[in-house]
Amino acid sequence: MKIRIGIIGGSGLENAVEGEKIIVNTPYGEVYVKIGIMANERVAFIPRHGEKHENPPHKVNYRGNLWALKTLGVERVIATNAVGGIRNGLNPGDLLIPHDFIDFTKGRTYTFYDQKAIHIDLTTPYCPELRKLIIDVAEEMNIKVWDSGVYVCTEGPRFETPSEIRMFRLLGADVVGMTGVPEVILARELKMCYATICVITNYAAGMQKRISQEEVDEIMKGRMKTVIEIINGVVQRIPIERKNCMCGL
Repeated sequence: MKIRIGIIGGSGLENAVEGEKIIVNTPYGEVYVKIGIMANERVAFIPRHGEKHENPPHKVNYRGNLWALKTLGVERVIATNAVGGIRNGLNPGDLLIPHDFIDFTKGRTYTFYDQKAIHIDLTTPYCPELRKLIIDVAEEMNIKVWDSGVYVCTEGPRFETPSEIRMFRLLGADVVGMTGVPEVILARELKMCYATICVITNYAAGMQKRISQEEVDEIMKGRMKTVIEIINGVVQRIPIERKNCMCGL
């Protein structure tokens, strides 16, 4: 039986799903996946950074992860990202569901198509159907979410400078992270629906005295239960057929 829903857990959610550990062989190496149950549905779970958070953002096997999910039959991917807040009003602990992104990464592999020119449409980079489900479920649970936003992705693993954040604000970015690209692009290349739940873990550089990994980890730990509850609710409501998006075309 194929598994139609995949979950990619970001920082703090390395153990969000319990289940059988398997290895999926891909053209990009072996990928560790957990096969578990959420809301009475079999799901494929990948801890983006590894079980012990051993893979930094610029070393994540993005192509291998998405290829492994596709191999298992996944059509919908729900991800999580720890991000810094740029937009005024965004506070640590807030949740935001991005609708667009800006790419400022530098040295990653962004496509499966190295041998031919394939130009995918990213007018709507995040699946509108999946985004709406996440927002609706959160609202029904009385969990406040920001229902749109622009995610800017940087290379990492360092945090950004205040000048970079000022530039990103001028470009229209609302949150900043290090792992959203090329993940969202690769999902679209494989015709999978993809949406992510961003957890604001800190104010971006220049908006507070300093940023520490400990601060990020603490905020993620405090919001982990809420994020898992939302994902459970979304998994329960994902329809069998994809009718309200063009991700599979």
